[in-house]
Amino acid sequence: MLVASCLFITHSYVLADSFPRDTSYTTFQAWKHIGRNYPNAKIVSSVVPANVTAEYNLVYATLKGTPYGDRDLHLDIFRPKEHGKYPALLMIHGGGWRSGNKSMEAPMAQNIAQHGYVTIPVEYRLSSEALYPQAIFDIKAAVRWIKANADKYDIDTTHIAIEGNSAGGQLAALVGMTNNVSKFEGSIGITTNRSSIHAVVDIDGVIDFMAPGSLNLTRKPNSPDIEWLGGSFYDKPEVWKDASPIFWVNEKAIPILFICSTQPRFHAGRDEMIDMMNQYKIYTEVHTIPDSPHTFWLFDPWFDSTVNFTVAFLDKVFK
Repeated sequence: MLVASCLFITHSYVLADSFPRDTSYTTFQAWKHIGRNYPNAKIVSSVVPANVTAEYNLVYATLKGTPYGDRDLHLDIFRPKEHGKYPALLMIHGGGWRSGNKSMEAPMAQNIAQHGYVTIPVEYRLSSEALYPQAIFDIKAAVRWIKANADKYDIDTTHIAIEGNSAGGQLAALVGMTNNVSKFEGSIGITTNRSSIHAVVDIDGVIDFMAPGSLNLTRKPNSPDIEWLGGSFYDKPEVWKDASPIFWVNEKAIPILFICSTQPRFHAGRDEMIDMMNQYKIYTEVHTIPDSPHTFWLFDPWFDSTVNFTVAFLDKVFK
């Protein structure tokens, strides 16, 4: 189902050759990658709106006895300055499960927060530190922390969504589709709450690693998905299936928004998942950003559309 958006959002941006100091290396590399085909792309800067308050690097869990010693996991929080109870949106950065950081989500988080949401970019362990499913355990621990601290941060725990882009989109969809599946909870951080959530925004994140559009890609032995999943499909077929959100869809699944580039490989399994959701009469929404690279959400001229579609979807399912 396509839903038109009538929101209008303003933000500041800078020319890519003078990108903000807080721009992540991964975002800069993404800009370099698309520059030849999209020379007018501009990196969106991180600016906290006047009606939003920000807190950075809050520890949501501490991992004991890692090769690095005690390892803290962090999140940032952007929320309206006016006190109340607001829906929350966890935000999961991309980077092929092996690069990137939560600062990549800051521009979107700041813009969405000014529309009455508590937005929370989340750190998780990358494949160089921990393989699948550890990142899922991290993110679900962040959900439990948010629920435990909801009063402090003006969060309505009956309306919690998760957003992710690229690898983060796959993670967000898997977290959302595995509500109340015990094996994905893990034992990190606060364990007195369940990590169930209520809606998903998947921005160009693969839904089915085993769909032909994904499985038939030519891969090197160090391809990001092979590294993160601990082996190729032929080595670990059960893991590739386990990590595919589509295989966890059932009658208790939650609404999902797909925001897509015009790059087909990142839509593997999407249409099949929508068919399944329709059978269960669970709301889905799809928007494709015209003439867009895979990393469109990081740049103008596609940033506003991404934020607008996200806010409109959250308003529909929560407000």
